[in-house]
Amino acid sequence: MTNSHTNETTSSQSVDSLFKPFTLGNLSLANRVVMAPMTRGFSPGGVPGQNVADYYRRRAENGVGLIVTEGTLINHPAATDSPNIPNFHGEEALAGWKRVVDAVHEAGGRIMPQLWHVGMTRPNGSLPHPEAPSIGPSGLNLAGEAVNEPMTQAEITQVVQAFAQAAADAKRLGFDGIEIHGAHGYLIDQFLWEKTNQRTDQYGGDMLARTRFAAEIIAACRSAVGPDFPIMIRLSQWKSSEYTAKLAETPELLGQLLAPLVEAGVDIFHCSTRRFWEPEFEGSTLNFAGWVKKLTGKPTITVGSVGLDDEFLGSFRGKSAGTADINELLVRLEQNEFDLVAIGRALLVDPAWAVKVREGRFNELLPFTVEALQSLH
Repeated sequence: MTNSHTNETTSSQSVDSLFKPFTLGNLSLANRVVMAPMTRGFSPGGVPGQNVADYYRRRAENGVGLIVTEGTLINHPAATDSPNIPNFHGEEALAGWKRVVDAVHEAGGRIMPQLWHVGMTRPNGSLPHPEAPSIGPSGLNLAGEAVNEPMTQAEITQVVQAFAQAAADAKRLGFDGIEIHGAHGYLIDQFLWEKTNQRTDQYGGDMLARTRFAAEIIAACRSAVGPDFPIMIRLSQWKSSEYTAKLAETPELLGQLLAPLVEAGVDIFHCSTRRFWEPEFEGSTLNFAGWVKKLTGKPTITVGSVGLDDEFLGSFRGKSAGTADINELLVRLEQNEFDLVAIGRALLVDPAWAVKVREGRFNELLPFTVEALQSLH
């Protein structure tokens, strides 16, 4: 199945399902449109400024139901390889995020920070803390090569506590929930993935053991924020270095991965795929978000080239990624395969994407180009 539809098809398919309200506990969203987290790197010294607040506010003003921020860094010196990625710790950075929350809420939006540690994707010696060695479950990079020593129990405990502190700060600042980044080959995902987790203690081995680190982080965050504050986790099979990677080759293994995360306190799963229309397992048309919802009963967010008719790398080859319609997406949403839809690049280039789709102004949608990454707009 391909995603080669026409705008004519879209106009014949009602977009109403995308703009129905969504409620889960204390979380009430005006519609099913989610702004996907996208690293922008416009926070010098790790501090988000007024330009970042304005960037997110524009999406809220234009009808995005839930904004998930770009990845924000927990309080660990090796959490990033760039001094321009925003921190989620320290008085100045948290004050910046308070301005962001207030701006989004004033525009009627909802917003959650994505809490992040990049693990072994960070080269040793990277700024802003070149003295800090990069950390991962087994000290392996995504190619499976030994770079550093495995994380110690003390380091694991430190990271778990840093995630919990960030969660508590998010609640204090007035965010509407948190998202934990457990996807794309970053630290939490490195524990989940057999290739990068070669530990022989309680954090490594079979699928259940490999979920322990993620489950401890979720449980610590849940303890820090109480029972009613929404916790999401972003998961992916694929890695930024290996698009065909799978944490779970079968639905049964995926169920083993998900069960401890549900028990630890996850409310919503954000299921990252590169193309939302591709089935996750043979013998079923369900995508990744569809399978996660079926296995857990929890609400899920689908994401992956929504609103685009070319894969991501095409835009970096000088091709403009177009604005393919979302007919198939709407059908799947109406069938309750998943609950929410995250929009990435299409919303990055066009703050008014949601309102244009709602009003049927498809010919006004702006195509994504690589130039859009060069500024916040």
